[in-house]
Amino acid sequence: MKTFNIPTRENVSENNQAIFDNLNKALGFVPNLYATYANSDTALENYLNFANAKTSLSAKEKEVVNLAVSQVNNCIYCLSAHTAIGKMNGFNDAQILELRAGRASFDNKLDALAKLAKNITENRGNTDQDVLDNYFEAGYTKGNLIDTISLVGDKTISNYVHSTTKVPVDFPLAPSLEETFA
Repeated sequence: MKTFNIPTRENVSENNQAIFDNLNKALGFVPNLYATYANSDTALENYLNFANAKTSLSAKEKEVVNLAVSQVNNCIYCLSAHTAIGKMNGFNDAQILELRAGRASFDNKLDALAKLAKNITENRGNTDQDVLDNYFEAGYTKGNLIDTISLVGDKTISNYVHSTTKVPVDFPLAPSLEETFA
């Protein structure tokens, strides 16, 4: 298999160099997965526009989806990154592990969202009706549903990029869910 080296600023297009500069200002570094997108002259900008687009979901709700989807897709990079981001959004370690498992006993509405995100991902969009009914009963709307599905797609893209390239994780490693609940 061809090795995927992490592109540096000098190895990417001018457009991607500007994005690297912005990421460095905002985050203090360019995450390896984002740098990997920069192998394409257009993918990094397209992905960031999609990932940062307006949505009806709150930052916390987005992390619920990101964690559940990344667990189903077994993406250690995204699990590690979103564990850190989840903590920045107010979730504790135990809550993050629950969200990764596709549930949230600490919040009924987030529980419905986590179950939906997990179910959509596991079933490739063939969502179980009872899970969907529970989502709507928790107070979500049809607009929220479309935004949730879009976010599942967004996160799946990153999960697949990492699963294919296997670039090094540059966040503290998320614990294994199996070891935690064993």
